[in-house]
Amino acid sequence: MDVRGKHITVLGAARSGVAAALLLHAHGARVFVSDMAPEAHKADAARQLKEAGIEYEFGLHSGRVFQSQAVVLSPGIPYATTVVQALVKNDIPVVSEIEAAWWFNKSPLIGVTGSNGKTTTTTLIGAMLRQKEPESIVAGNIGTPFSALVEQTAPGRWAVVELSSFQLETIRTFKPRVAVVLNFSPNHLNRYPSYEAYQDAKWRITMRCDADDLLVYNADDPLLAERAVRHSARTAAFSLHEQADASLVEGELFLRGRALLPVAEMGLKGKHNYMNALAAALAASEAGVSDAQIAATLRQFTGLEHRLEQVRTVDDVLYVNDSKATTVESLYWALQSFDAPVILIAGGQDKGSDFTRLNDLIRKHVRRVILIGTAADKMEAAWQGVTELERAGNMEEAVQKARAGAQRGDVVLLSPACASFDMFDDYEARGRIFKNIVKGL
Repeated sequence: MDVRGKHITVLGAARSGVAAALLLHAHGARVFVSDMAPEAHKADAARQLKEAGIEYEFGLHSGRVFQSQAVVLSPGIPYATTVVQALVKNDIPVVSEIEAAWWFNKSPLIGVTGSNGKTTTTTLIGAMLRQKEPESIVAGNIGTPFSALVEQTAPGRWAVVELSSFQLETIRTFKPRVAVVLNFSPNHLNRYPSYEAYQDAKWRITMRCDADDLLVYNADDPLLAERAVRHSARTAAFSLHEQADASLVEGELFLRGRALLPVAEMGLKGKHNYMNALAAALAASEAGVSDAQIAATLRQFTGLEHRLEQVRTVDDVLYVNDSKATTVESLYWALQSFDAPVILIAGGQDKGSDFTRLNDLIRKHVRRVILIGTAADKMEAAWQGVTELERAGNMEEAVQKARAGAQRGDVVLLSPACASFDMFDDYEARGRIFKNIVKGL
């Protein structure tokens, strides 16, 4: 797409917004960046924009926003906000950062979405692709905006991009060669009017896919499978419970009927990671990665920071950082990963979740819960009488209370089932603070 000379506003000056602004500016657009946060809170963004010669404003969205020919929306700004709805009413096109990056993409692309497992699956696919092509690109919601890497794309170089529902809300022409949809579970219901609306946002990853493209989906998720079987794209299903294009059979992973490896040889453990591995194998295979390269990756890959990351054992108690668990579903899988009794640190900013869905697992696996953050009241109401509960005002206090209540052989697990923004900059900051406290015990 030729953006030379076009007036384009970027709403939001977080990582993806700044990356989109720099990309569009490099291609000759007349870029303006607008962010509601005070400039003092956006010093690094302001520095980058100023150095590039890009005009910006902080602390408001002024009338200049409405002089744009198009607006690029950062994922942290909901589509339902007043300024976005006013733009739509004025017939000004509003697109996501992913859409803007797509305008300049030259690579065949694998897009990965779902409620849980996106980052692990995206990283796995990237590692598999790099077995075949070391310069393969890994980007998106995983950490590095696609806008920051899209200039490295090339026709013979695959890219894999992690995509949130927020990023998919305002795509228009984005068309992945392979669309991976891992699962649906209730999430971000503080942003969407219904669970179905949230699913619809995720499903937009497939909106341009056709018979030239592959849709990889979870056959064990009935809501997802119902949508997938009606799609016009080629489909490939993965399942832990039935015969599929990729399956778990008697402790071994199979890809299109061919044995890949026993799960005992995988670096990652847990049923949720077996699903992630099957999805990754289907996507990588479509990109030309061999079975041997896929299996080698699954043997070597041991996990990511903030995802069931073992930090340290103190007094025969294992401390585990699962700060990336921002949903009920993520905590569900985390609790099933341990045979030992768990002292759970949970809480943060609620995303409209139903915490009572975890009651049976809490009762079975958790000796005590230390509650933090603004969701503590709601969690306490859900789990009262299920297990022992107590409150902590900050992470330091939570870790100390967990240590005091732990017995030899227990696991102290930070798996919040909530967003982090009430107390921390992001889940990564939350996880790092937890780890630093544990390392100081």
